[in-house]
Amino acid sequence: MNLHALRLFHEIASTGSVTRASELLNISQPAITAQIKKFEKELSFPLLQPSGRGIALTDAGIQLAALAKRLFAVEQQIEQFCTEYRSGTNGHIRIAATYLPAQFLIPAWIAKFKQRFELVEMTITTTNSTDAVKLLLGMEADIAVYGGLSEEYPDTIQSEQLFQDELWFVVAPSHPFAGKQVSLRDMMNEPFVMREEGSSTRERLLALCRTYNAPMPRIALQFNGLHEAITAVIAGYGANFVSSLVVREHVERGELCRVFVEGIRLQNTIAICTRRNEPLSAAAANLVALIRQEHE
Repeated sequence: MNLHALRLFHEIASTGSVTRASELLNISQPAITAQIKKFEKELSFPLLQPSGRGIALTDAGIQLAALAKRLFAVEQQIEQFCTEYRSGTNGHIRIAATYLPAQFLIPAWIAKFKQRFELVEMTITTTNSTDAVKLLLGMEADIAVYGGLSEEYPDTIQSEQLFQDELWFVVAPSHPFAGKQVSLRDMMNEPFVMREEGSSTRERLLALCRTYNAPMPRIALQFNGLHEAITAVIAGYGANFVSSLVVREHVERGELCRVFVEGIRLQNTIAICTRRNEPLSAAAANLVALIRQEHE
């Protein structure tokens, strides 16, 4: 079908006048008339008929005009979508995040982002650092946000550090080590409540023991989430090695206490990662820009 001719007919039907359609489209009236006659010939039925000093739609013209109206309304919607997608005001962002940023950082980021970009859909998958890398590399996530980024990520991932916080050893206030300074070896004699394998913080603790030739921690309880692990320690069992972002308020309220391990002070990196040499969508780029502003 000749969509150009259909558009001309749509304008005539909408305005009720060939003359008015000619003015709106900036096409001469004879040219429009000639193209409509050619269009009618292609369709093998008339669309317009004389009516007094003007024209009127035939029965077929009335029905085709209704369909054309719907078609060009959808066209406008498509044009609007493309404009919004290019500007980042529409689209879909998929985020893979480790538990730390997913629980303590991303909710505030998203709240601010959605105030400005309400139409952008967002999917957040909370997982450990190993699986977050897999989601990013497998094209199942647009960006990944890490707490405690491993240095052994693939070259195909580009990492941007946002800020750093400290990693703390914490125990319940009733624990003998609460608020005290102890050796790493003594600390490793305590039962630990930790996240599952693949957790970057867990891997940092194991690497710390290897570096200082200390015994590996005895992981007596294992959970698939930060909240569960911290709750168990608050209840009085074992120790945890965790980002200060997670437990700072618990320590300030006296629900947990730090243990100061001799010679150990580790930083925890919060980073945002993307696939190297692959441009982000406008919506995802807007989100990354907002996150950067939050931590300048």
